[in-house]
Amino acid sequence: MPLPIPSHRFHTFGLSVAVILCCCAFSAGAGAERSNPPVPETLGYEIIGRYPHDPEAFTQGLAWDRGRVVESTGLYGKSSLRIVDLPTGRVTAARTLDADIFAEGVTVFNDTIFQLTWKNRTIYRYHRETLALLGELGYSGEGWGLTHDGVSLIVSDGSDSLAVLDPQTLSQTGRIGVRDDQGPVTRLNELEYVEGLVFANVWQTNRIAVIDPGSGRVTAWLDLTGLSDRLGTDLKIGELNGIMYDPVGARLFVTGKLWPALFEIRLTRPGE
Repeated sequence: MPLPIPSHRFHTFGLSVAVILCCCAFSAGAGAERSNPPVPETLGYEIIGRYPHDPEAFTQGLAWDRGRVVESTGLYGKSSLRIVDLPTGRVTAARTLDADIFAEGVTVFNDTIFQLTWKNRTIYRYHRETLALLGELGYSGEGWGLTHDGVSLIVSDGSDSLAVLDPQTLSQTGRIGVRDDQGPVTRLNELEYVEGLVFANVWQTNRIAVIDPGSGRVTAWLDLTGLSDRLGTDLKIGELNGIMYDPVGARLFVTGKLWPALFEIRLTRPGE
């Protein structure tokens, strides 16, 4: 049952995912709300499941595709595109990128996998099933995270805004400035579109911003502090990075760079 919250409702997807949605539309002319946004709610998490993950994978992008995991790994000389079996963590198909490519975010749009690069000003397009390269599209600026809303691609570049791109031409059709009650939110990294909201890792933190793409307002902060502690203290792991949502099963997953595990989580409110 939804819990009453002033100005918000708590919307639960199945048993595993919960997000904050704004009850009222945020209009472009709402200057007062834009200059002084409400304080975002802080969400916690419950671990629902744990799955094996390649500890050598420098995870830069993660996406769910009809029962399988699509993963983009980074670093020069180690970047790849992978199809991974969730229960076992086994890589079932892969493409290795050239040594001068640093791969970033990934998303699956219609029958195409899009893979972003960091400084190579390129987005690669692959066949969804075979991973055959379909082409390359030029992209100006740095690439960090990538997702889509069913119509457009959404790209982060580490700044406080998200670019909205035409998936056919990569021409920019819009830009979303992201802010919370403290002002612009920077270092937006890996992205995932979840039931009308954009989830964004904030680089080198344990927080995920839950963003209303219509307004750019952060409606909630997901605090994943302590999750990496479940991996052990003797491991050389990187920061949290990697968000994946299964819309059919309403399941939310997260992982990090060089993490030996991928976690399914349910979002919680304080006191739950």
